[in-house]
Amino acid sequence: MASAAAKDDSRPHTPRTTVLRSIIAGSTAGAVEIAITYPAEFAKTRSQLNRHLPNGQKLPWPPFGSQWYAGCTTLIIGNSLKAGIRFVAFDQYKTLLSDADGKISGPKTVIAGFGAGVTESALAVTPFESIKTTLIDDRKSPKPRMRGFLSAVPIIARERGLRGFFQGFVPTTARQAANSATRFGAYNMLKQLAESYTAPGEKLGAASTFAMGGIAGLITVYVTQPLDTIKTRMQSIEARAQYGNSARCAALIFKQEGVLTFWSGALPRLARLVVSGGLVFTMYEKSMDLMDRLDPEGRII
Repeated sequence: MASAAAKDDSRPHTPRTTVLRSIIAGSTAGAVEIAITYPAEFAKTRSQLNRHLPNGQKLPWPPFGSQWYAGCTTLIIGNSLKAGIRFVAFDQYKTLLSDADGKISGPKTVIAGFGAGVTESALAVTPFESIKTTLIDDRKSPKPRMRGFLSAVPIIARERGLRGFFQGFVPTTARQAANSATRFGAYNMLKQLAESYTAPGEKLGAASTFAMGGIAGLITVYVTQPLDTIKTRMQSIEARAQYGNSARCAALIFKQEGVLTFWSGALPRLARLVVSGGLVFTMYEKSMDLMDRLDPEGRII
């Protein structure tokens, strides 16, 4: 018995992913990512809000400066919550779907990513995305009414009620589910492929992790951009008067502006997601590694 216990104690410790660690690592990754890439998010949203009508006049772009950070604080708060929820949900869904050895197949990874996307949309994404889009849309006016997150919340609540924070919930949820399923599916496939060429126990380097996250982000853009455009239009200030619902919004965009309009803002979103994909996954992995070193037994975090 003693020898068996000694044998068990001699096994290398494998740090386990806890809920708290996922929250800390995911939230840190999300906050850093959005602080760096927000101008691309502003450009994407502004492009999507411009209607591509035959006789329409596009609004001029503001000079680069503080206006390009309208809604940044809102998205940092929402993105931190979103990233924390996403990684916690993904880890929990992976645990539920993995086999007795802790391994998970490709299709089940996609399902776990899909579930994580739905969860994060319901709990964090839609209200903060709605506030962010409203702030950017408000800046198109010669006299903007909203100075930032704290001034936007009471105005939205007063003029649109609670449902104003959940405008575009359906396309947002569909986009988040597709985002997570595509992004996590692609990332895990690339990670498994890369690990098959490394020695047992050897960890992938930061450059490899960044590159895999970037490629996963690129794939995600082309798959989900139409949903993102519908989501943005449905969260604009005049969305309910112009479109009514997401299905009618999609139909009007197709009929009045053409199919390519669904990919409005694809380039800035691509630039952001390629960078953010690398940043988020790199920051997440490095944060987890740091916590493994600081608390290898998982007694505190």
